[in-house]
Amino acid sequence: MQLKHLKTLLTAQEGAAKVTCMDWAPNNNKFAVCTVDRVVLLYDEQGERRDKFSTKPMDPKYGKQSYVVKDIAFSPDSTKIAVGQSDNIIFVYRIGEDWGEKKTICNKFVQTSPVTCLLWPLEHAVVFGLVEGKVRLANTQTNKSSTIYGTESYVVSLASNVSGKGILSGHVDGTVVRYFFDDEGSGDSQGKLLIHPCPPYALAWGAYSVMVGGCDKKVVAYGREGHILQTFDYSRDRTEKEFTVAIASPSGQSIVFGSYDRLRVFIWALRRGVWDEAKPKEIQNLYTITALAWKKDGSHLCAGTLCGGVEQFDCFLRRTNYNNKFEMTYVGLSQVIVRNLSTGTRVELKSYYGYEIKEVKIMGRDRYVVAHTPDTLLLGDLLTSKLSEVAWAGSGGNEKFFFENEMVCMIFNAGELSLVEYNSNEILGSVRTEFINPYLISVRLNERKQRGVDDNKKLAYLIDLKTIAIVDLVGGYKVGISHDSKIDWLELNETGRKLLYRDKKMRLHLFDIVSSVKTTLLSFCSYVQWVPCSDVVVAQNRGNLCIWYSIDSPESVTMFPLKGDVVDLERANGKTDVIVIEGVNTVNYTLDEGLIEFGTAVDDGDYERATAFLETLEMLPENEAMWKTLSRLSLEAHQLHIAERCFAALGDVPTVFFLHQTNQMADKVSHDTGGDGTEHYQVQARLAILDKNFKLAEMYYMEQNAIDEAIEMYRELHMWEDCIAVVEAKGHPELDSLRRSYYEWLTKTGQDERAGEVKEGEGDYQGAINLYLKAGLPAKAARIAVSRPESISSNNTINRIAADLIKGEFYERAGDLYEKIGNNQRALECYRKGNVFRKAVELARLAFPTDVVTLEEAWGDYLVQQKQMDAAINHFIEAGCSTKAMEAAIGARQWKMAVHILELQEEASAGRFYLTIGQHYASVQDYEVAERLFVKGGHIKDAIDMYTDAGYWEEAHKLAGKCMSEEEVSALYLTRAQDLEREGKYKEAERLFATVKQADLAIIMYKNTRMFEDVIRLVTKHHPDLLSKTHLHLAKELEAETRFSEAEYHFMAAGEWEAAINMYRASDMWEEAYRVAKSHSGASAQKHVAYLWAKSLGREAAVKLLNKFGLIEYAIEFASSNCTFDFAFELAHLSCKQKIHDVHLKHAMYLEDVGKFAEAEQEFIKAGKPKEAILMYGHNQDWANAQRVAENHDPDSISDVLVDQAKFCFEQKDFQKAEAFLLRAHRPELAVKYYKDADMWCEALRICKDYLPNKLCILQEEYEKEAAKRGTQGVEGMVEQARQWEQSGEFSLAVDCYLKVNDSSDTSLMEKCWMKAAELSIKFLGRERAVEVVHTIGPRFTQLRKYSTAAELYLNLDLVKEAIDMFIEGEEWNKAKRVAKELEPRYEDYVDQKYKEHLKNQGKVDSLVGVDVMAALDMYADRGQWEKCLETASKQNPKILHKYVALYATHLIKEGEVQKALHLFVQHGVPANPQNFNIYKRLILDLLSLTGTNMPESYQLWSDLRNMLLLLCENVSKSSEATSPAHAEFEQMLLIAHYCATRSAAKGVDQLVSVSVKLSVSLLRHTELVPADKAFYEAGMACREIGWENMAFIFLNHFLDLSDGIDEGDLDTLDHSDFQDTDIPFEVPTKLHVTEGQREDIRDWVLAVSMDQRVEQVLPRDERDTYEASLPAAHTGIRSLPCIITGYPVLRNKMEFKAPGKAANKDDWNKFLIATKTTQSPECQDVLRFISQWCGGLPASGFSFH
Repeated sequence: MQLKHLKTLLTAQEGAAKVTCMDWAPNNNKFAVCTVDRVVLLYDEQGERRDKFSTKPMDPKYGKQSYVVKDIAFSPDSTKIAVGQSDNIIFVYRIGEDWGEKKTICNKFVQTSPVTCLLWPLEHAVVFGLVEGKVRLANTQTNKSSTIYGTESYVVSLASNVSGKGILSGHVDGTVVRYFFDDEGSGDSQGKLLIHPCPPYALAWGAYSVMVGGCDKKVVAYGREGHILQTFDYSRDRTEKEFTVAIASPSGQSIVFGSYDRLRVFIWALRRGVWDEAKPKEIQNLYTITALAWKKDGSHLCAGTLCGGVEQFDCFLRRTNYNNKFEMTYVGLSQVIVRNLSTGTRVELKSYYGYEIKEVKIMGRDRYVVAHTPDTLLLGDLLTSKLSEVAWAGSGGNEKFFFENEMVCMIFNAGELSLVEYNSNEILGSVRTEFINPYLISVRLNERKQRGVDDNKKLAYLIDLKTIAIVDLVGGYKVGISHDSKIDWLELNETGRKLLYRDKKMRLHLFDIVSSVKTTLLSFCSYVQWVPCSDVVVAQNRGNLCIWYSIDSPESVTMFPLKGDVVDLERANGKTDVIVIEGVNTVNYTLDEGLIEFGTAVDDGDYERATAFLETLEMLPENEAMWKTLSRLSLEAHQLHIAERCFAALGDVPTVFFLHQTNQMADKVSHDTGGDGTEHYQVQARLAILDKNFKLAEMYYMEQNAIDEAIEMYRELHMWEDCIAVVEAKGHPELDSLRRSYYEWLTKTGQDERAGEVKEGEGDYQGAINLYLKAGLPAKAARIAVSRPESISSNNTINRIAADLIKGEFYERAGDLYEKIGNNQRALECYRKGNVFRKAVELARLAFPTDVVTLEEAWGDYLVQQKQMDAAINHFIEAGCSTKAMEAAIGARQWKMAVHILELQEEASAGRFYLTIGQHYASVQDYEVAERLFVKGGHIKDAIDMYTDAGYWEEAHKLAGKCMSEEEVSALYLTRAQDLEREGKYKEAERLFATVKQADLAIIMYKNTRMFEDVIRLVTKHHPDLLSKTHLHLAKELEAETRFSEAEYHFMAAGEWEAAINMYRASDMWEEAYRVAKSHSGASAQKHVAYLWAKSLGREAAVKLLNKFGLIEYAIEFASSNCTFDFAFELAHLSCKQKIHDVHLKHAMYLEDVGKFAEAEQEFIKAGKPKEAILMYGHNQDWANAQRVAENHDPDSISDVLVDQAKFCFEQKDFQKAEAFLLRAHRPELAVKYYKDADMWCEALRICKDYLPNKLCILQEEYEKEAAKRGTQGVEGMVEQARQWEQSGEFSLAVDCYLKVNDSSDTSLMEKCWMKAAELSIKFLGRERAVEVVHTIGPRFTQLRKYSTAAELYLNLDLVKEAIDMFIEGEEWNKAKRVAKELEPRYEDYVDQKYKEHLKNQGKVDSLVGVDVMAALDMYADRGQWEKCLETASKQNPKILHKYVALYATHLIKEGEVQKALHLFVQHGVPANPQNFNIYKRLILDLLSLTGTNMPESYQLWSDLRNMLLLLCENVSKSSEATSPAHAEFEQMLLIAHYCATRSAAKGVDQLVSVSVKLSVSLLRHTELVPADKAFYEAGMACREIGWENMAFIFLNHFLDLSDGIDEGDLDTLDHSDFQDTDIPFEVPTKLHVTEGQREDIRDWVLAVSMDQRVEQVLPRDERDTYEASLPAAHTGIRSLPCIITGYPVLRNKMEFKAPGKAANKDDWNKFLIATKTTQSPECQDVLRFISQWCGGLPASGFSFH
C-alpha cells in the first residue's frame, strides 16, 4: 500500500488545536471534519470546502465552551451526521443530499454520562460508548436509545467489521469486547474477546484479524478468537511514540496506525495469512495524529493532527493505465477503482468475498468491466454502475464474453453458456450449447411489465442446428422446438411469450410458447426485428415490408412495397422508423405508432386505453384482429363492458346481447351488494357458457343448489342428455316430463335416429324400427329385426327394411334378412351384389348347386380386384379357369404352383408365361429350370444373358452359337467384359476380350488397374514394336508412385539409364544412382554422378567420397566452371589448398559478370589479382573504389587510376574534378592539354601559371593567337570570358564580368547575364556579396520594366520589403499582397496603403470602393460626383450615408442651390446629429431669405421644409439633444415653415386671402430668423392688397427705414417706437432682400399716403388693449397661444388639439375648413394633413357662423 500526499485540506496552527474527529460519507461525496472550536467543516470529493455548521451544547445556558465534540459519523444514506459530545448528548443533524441545504437537528439522545466515541454501522442504528463503560445503541427511527452491553471501564474506542454488522469496543482497562448484530454465519463468539496490555486507543477490525495499538509502542494482531497472531514492537525505536488512532481500509485488507509524525501501514498477505508492514509514511512537523478517516471506496485517507491540520493522502497498491482510456487504481487486493479518463466517472470494483483481483479488462465498447479472482468473476456495467460477483472456477482465461444485452452478460466457456445478471451475485442460469453467435441466443429479463408476472426471465438458444430450447430461468421449465432446416436467427419478444426464428431457407416462423403453436409467417425473409417496447414485428419479404401489428393474429399482416433493403429499425420520440437503403439513398418508412401503442396498452393491461384507440380506426382486417385480441383478453380479465364493446365492433350481435344481459346482471349485483358483480355465480356461469364450458357452468349452479337454473341452461342449449342426467342425479320430479319433452323435441327437429335410440331404450322396438327407417338407417332397423324377430309385426316391415338396405347397398344385411325369412333367391342375389361370396357359395351349394362354378370364378375375380392373389388361385382352379389361375399364381409369387399349372396348359396359350417364370428362376439361380423355361418359351437370348451374367461362359457360348451372329456375339462379349472389368474380374474380362480379339482393350484395362506385368505381357504378345515406349511410360508412372525399383527395371528395359539416374538423384538415393551410372553409362556420367553425390553430402563426407573415387580435383574444376563456388571453396579448403586461388579468381570473374563488384573485388584480392579489381572498377567508372583498391593493394596503379578518372571527368565536362585528379597524379601538363582541347584557356593559363610556370609564356602566346582568330572583343568576348571564369570556379570574377555586360541593343542578353550574376552570387559568394549584386541589378531590371524578375531576386535573399516595392512599382498588387501575407504580414497594411494611393492617383474610384470605401467616397466628393457618392454610401450603413448627405448639402448651400439641398434632406432624411445642426440652420435661414417665395407656386418648397423640420424635431426629441436649445430653435423654425407653407396655400384660395395676410403679419414676430426687410415688405404689401392701409403704411414705412439705414450704413437712427409693447423684435438684416425697383414703388406709395393723411400711424388693438397680432398682452404680460392657421393670438372661441401648446381660433379654423372643402385645394388639404400629424389629429368637424 502506497500513501501519496495529495493536498492539505486544513492548515495546521501554531499551537494545539486538536482535530477531534472526522468521517467520510458512505457515498464518497462528502467529508466531515470537526475542529477544536466545535465547528463541523464539510468538504467535497475533490477536497474543496463547501459548507460548515456549528454544533450546539445540550443546554445553551452553559455556553459553547461547556463541551467537546468526541466523535462524528455519517448515516449509511449520507444525509445525516451524528455528533457525540462530552456534555452527555448525541445530536443527529440532517444535512441533506445537496450542498447548501439547511442543517436541522432531527434526533437528540440524552445520556447519563459523556459520550466518548460513536459509529453508525447500520440504518437507524448509532452505536456509541460512554465514560461509564456502557456501549449503547440509538435508534433514529424511534428516537430512543438502549444499552447493548455494559462494562465497568471507560470506552476508549469503537470499531466495526467490514460489513458493519459487528462491533468492537476498546476499554481503558485493556479489554476488547465483540458484539454482532448478525454474525453472517461465521460462528464467532460474542463478549470479551481479548485483554490488551494497555488501553486500546488505536483499534481496528480488519477482514482477517483485529489489530490493536496503544501507549506501549506495540501493534498486536489478534485472531478471530482473541489469540495473538503477530506483534510489531517499536518500543526500542526512540523516534516512535504512542499509537493514538487506527483505521482499517473499507476492504479490511489494510490497516493504518497513526502516531507522532508517522503513519504505519499494514497489509494482509492472503497467501501467507499474515500482516506485512509497508514502508511507513513519515512527515516532519506533522505532530501527533489524532484522527483518521478512510474514504469508503478506499482511494483516499485523511489524517487530522494535534495542531489542527488535515492532510489528504492517495492510497493505492498500484495504478495502471488501460489503453489511455481508463485508469485502474488498486486500493486493495480485492478492491479496484476504475476511472474513465475522458468523463471522470468512477466505478468501485470490489470482491465481496475478499478475494484478490488478478486482472481487470474493459470490454464491450468500453462500457463493461470484467475482473478475475481465484474463485470468482466480477462483472460490471460502467454506465449504470451495476456490479456482480459470481462463483467461477478457473478456466485459464478462455471465456468469451458477449455484451449485446444490456441486462445480462453472456459467458461462453467449454461448450457451456452462463448468464450473469448485472447487480446480482448469482449465476442466472447455465446451459450447454455450441452455438455462441449472439443472433442464435436471445435473453429477456423483465423488459416489460406483465399482468400477474413479477419475475419474467427467459432464454432461447440452439441445442443443435435444428433444435431450439426455451428455458424459463425463474421457473426452470424448458420447451423444445424441432425444425426441419438449419436455424440462422432467433429472438424472443420482450415478454418472453413468443419466439421468432428464421432458417437457412430464409423462412420466418413464429412460436407461441404458451400454446406451443408454430406458425410460418413468411416463406422468404431477408430482415426481421421486434419493434422495441412492443410485440409488433417488422420483416422484409423480397420487395415488401411486412408489419404484424397484432402478432396474436399472424394472418393479419400489413404490407408495403419496397425498392431497397431494410437495414435498421429506430424507435424514439414517439416515432418508429424503418430505415431502408434504396440505391445510394436512405429512406425512412414510419410505422403506425397508434397500432404499436395498442399492443403496448394490451400488454400493460390498460384495456380502456386500447379500446379508445381502436375506436379511432376503421374496420380493416388488421384492426379486426386487434378487436378480437382485445375481446379475448378483456373476457379473461372479466372486464365485461369492454368485451361487450369489442364484440359490438366485430358485429357479433348474439355475443353482444348475451354480454349485455350479463353486464346488467353483474351491475345489479354490484349495486345491491356493493361487491364485484363479476364474481357472482350467475355471472360466472354465463361466462362459462360463453366459453362453451358447460360443465363448469353446471358446477357454478350446482354449488349454489340452483338446479332449476342448470336445467334451464341445458334446455335452452338443447343439451337434453346433460339435462336429464342432472335431473336423474338430483331426483327431480320433472324427469318424465323432461323425457317427453326431449322426445317431442327430437321428433319435431327431425332427429329420428336419436328418437329411435330413445324408443329402443324404452323397449318399443317397432317404434324404433319405424324411426330408424324414417331416419334412413335401415341397418339399425335390420339389427333389431334380426335380433328381435318377435318384434316384427308383418312381412311388409321386412320388405321395407330389405328395400331400404338394398337401396343403401347394405347387401349382406339384406341377404341375411332374406335368408332369415327363407327367400333364398333374393338372398343369393343380395350376397352376389354385396360380394359376400362365402355366404353365397354356401347358400348355392344348398339351394343352387349349378351356380357354384360361376360363383367361384366371380369370387376369384373379386379377390384379384382386392389384390388377394394367393386366395384367388384355388377359386379359379375350382372354376376351371387355368389362365386366370396362372396369372393369380404369378401375381401371388406362387412359382411352383405357376410351373405346375403351366405344365398342365397347352403351349400356345401359356407361351407368354414362360419368360416371366423363367426370369424368376434365373434370379434365384435355378439356371436349369430357367433355361428349360426360356428355351421352351423361345427366349434363348434371355437364357444367354442369364448365363453370361452368372459367368457360365461355356453354357452361354453354346447357346449363343445356336442363335446369334458373330457381330452380336462380339458386342455381347465386349459389353460383358466391361461389366466384369468394373466388377474387378480382370482375368475373366481378359478372356472375353481375347475371345473377341480385342487385346488392346485388355491392355488398357490392366494399365488402368496398375497391373503393369500383365500390360507388358500383352504388349509383348500383341505389340512388340511398342514395348520400349510402354516400358518408358510405365517407368515414369512408377516413379511418380515412388516404386523406384520397378521404375528402374522399366527404364533399363527401355534403355533410358539417364532417367533412372535422375530418378534416384531426385529421391536422394545416390548409391543406387551411382550403381546405375557405373553399370550402364560411361566414365563421364559416372564422375558427374559422383560429383553430385558429393555435393549433396557436403564438407568432410564429400571430400571422403571424392577421394574414394579419386575425383577431388575434377570436382573442384567442375564446381568452379558451373558457378558452384561455395562447394568448390569447401572442397579446396578441405583437401586441395593449392586450388583456392584459382577458385577465387573464377569466382571474382563470375561476380564481375553479374555486377556484384564489391564481392568480386574481395575475390580478386584473395586471388592475388588486385590489378584485375582496379581494371574492373575503372571499366565501370567506379573511380572511388578503383582508387581505394590501388591505395590498399597496388600503389603503383594509383597514378593510372587518377589519370583515367580525370580523363573521364573531362569527357563529362566535370573540369574541376578532372583537374584535381591530374594534380594528385602529378600530371599538370595533361590538365593544361585537356583545358586547351576544351577551349578553356583561362583554366589552362591558371594551371600553367600555378604548376608549369616555365611554359606559361608559350601558352600565353598560343592563347592570344587563338583569341585574335575568334575576335573576342566587345560584349561577346566579355560574356565568353565570364563563362570561362564561371566554369573555372572563379565565380567572383565571373560575376564582375556579367555585371559589366551592357548592350542596349540586346536586352535579352543583358537580362541573362545579370540573372547569371545574381545566380552565381547567391549560390557561391555569400549573402553579403549576393545582396550587393542584387541591389545593383534590381534597379537595372526596373529600368527595363522587369519588375517581377527584380522582385523574385529580392525574394531569393529574403528582402521582402524590396520585393514588395518592386511588385508595387510594377502595379502587380496581387503578388505584392500575397508576398506580404505569406512572408511578412506586417507589410500588408503598407501594401494596402500604397494600393489606395495608387487608385487615388489614377482616379480609379470604382476600384477603390472594393478596397477602401471611405477613401472612395471622399474621392467622389472631391470630384463632385455626388450622385455616385451617395449611391455608394447608401450601400453602407446609414451613418456613412448621412455624413456624405451633409457634405453634399453643405456644398449645395455654398453654391446657393439651397432648394436642391432641401430636396436632398427630404430624400435621405435628417438624423439628429449635432454635427449637422449648423447645416440645417444655414439651409433654413437661406431658404427664409429667398425672395418671391410668398406666392402659391412656392407651396411645395415650404411644405418640404416644413416636413423636413417636423421629422428633424421628432428625431431630436428621441435623442440626447431633446432638451437642448437647438431643439427649441428647430421647433421655432418648424412653426415659421408651417406659416410660410400655409400662407402659400391660402394665397391660392380667394376665401383665404385674409388668412394669408395674417400669416405674413404673424411672421414679423420671427424677424430674428426671417430677414426683417423681407418680412416687413411682404406684410406691408399683403395688408395693402386687402386694404389694411394703417398696418400697410406702418410696415412699409419701417421697411423703407431699414433699407435706407442699410444703404447708408447708419442704423442707430432707426425708430422702432411703432412696435413698442408688441412681440415684433428689433432686428436689422445685414443685407437687403428687396430689389431697388420694388423699393422705389413702395417709397412712392408711402409718400402718397402720408401726403393724403388718410391713415393713422397706429397698429390695430384688440380687447386686451394690445396690438392684435401680438401674443403677449401689453399690460399683463400673459402670453396667448398662436393660432396654427393665422399665427394670431387665440383669445376666444379656442379650438385645442391633442398636442400641448397647439390651438386655433375657431373662426379662422372654420373658414379654412370651409374653403378647403369648397375649393378642394390640394395644398390646403395637405396643410390639414400636416396639422393632423403635427398636432396629434384634427378636432371633430364643426362650423360656427356669427
